[in-house]
Amino acid sequence: MAHSEAAHSEVAPSDPGRGLDLNLLLALDVLLDEESVSGAARRLHLSEPAMSRTLGRIRKALGDPVLVRAGRRMVPTPHALAVRAEVSAVVERARALFAGPGAADLRTVSRTLTVLGSDVIAAAYGPALFARAAAEAPGVRIRFLGESHVDAPVLREGTADLEVGVIDTVAPEVRIERLHDDRMLGVVRPGHPLLRGELTPERFAAADHITVSRKGRLHGPLDAALAELGLERRVVGSVGTYPSSLFVLLRTDLVGLVTSWARPLTDTLGLVTFDVPLDLPPLRLAIAWHPRHDADPAHAWLRGCVRDLLEVT
Repeated sequence: MAHSEAAHSEVAPSDPGRGLDLNLLLALDVLLDEESVSGAARRLHLSEPAMSRTLGRIRKALGDPVLVRAGRRMVPTPHALAVRAEVSAVVERARALFAGPGAADLRTVSRTLTVLGSDVIAAAYGPALFARAAAEAPGVRIRFLGESHVDAPVLREGTADLEVGVIDTVAPEVRIERLHDDRMLGVVRPGHPLLRGELTPERFAAADHITVSRKGRLHGPLDAALAELGLERRVVGSVGTYPSSLFVLLRTDLVGLVTSWARPLTDTLGLVTFDVPLDLPPLRLAIAWHPRHDADPAHAWLRGCVRDLLEVT
């Protein structure tokens, strides 16, 4: 089961008389992570023909193709997607069992960890996270996934290892650790007319606004707060990501919104943030993960990194 064993020998065929071959389980975990025979071969230090033969044995054992060709790449079958999280969990538990308590050396770990969250997370904190991985866990690759307009149990299914942001899942088994309350800030280009004089709700509402919504929504909690004062803003359009909205704001007189943890981006671009003159609900910034990762040293390292980065905002 150890990585070094897989590194020096071809994964042995399954012997039904001896029960489950854990080397096949390890190979399946890597194949589903890479979604590539050549990528899995590199990870396990095998030749591509050897990895292809291993995939053949996995297909026979599961009675499922596992990975199928889609154009120039391979994609998991529905059954493979359904079992991916459990396969990963079993492999993690086996690694922890054989490593022993506190024996994990992050510099020897070879893993891909997936972070799900707003595009601001990757843009603002990705550089620091990649730098820390290079120094502390060079074998760990970090994959950022943007939030989807479709709600799905990504932590349960293993699509993502850690979710970051305002967590709205109601899944009872998901672990949620609240970091701090955040707030929305207004953001405009330097020299924007709104920055001159007292900023009242009326002046704020009278400006032209742009929204950020992965679902293309033109209204949100800000509009509800304005409506309570008998005010309505004019939204001229919507974009799907915060970084794209910042480049629009940089070259127009539009007004946008960002969370305070997007300040690394606004500061880099020279944009100006300001307190919105409205009573807006707080944004509860948190991280969330599935409990199968509780005792996983690599996942604990990732949680600690993200916690350190976001708690200083």
